[in-house]
Amino acid sequence: MKKKDLKKMSDADLDKQLKELRLELMKERGNIEMGGNVKNPGRIRTIRKNIARILTMKTERAKSK
Repeated sequence: MKKKDLKKMSDADLDKQLKELRLELMKERGNIEMGGNVKNPGRIRTIRKNIARILTMKTERAKSK
């Protein structure tokens, strides 16, 4: 997810996307803890970065208001 894509999203959409990413991260981590195979090990890192991008965007919007 790119920064320009996040700028186009509304606050409600950002919240929804954040919730989905956190759920996906929880599932991936649970899969690892259960001893399952990870299809894409780099996916966890990507999810974490996307969560950070969304939180940064929300903070920037809050400061500008």
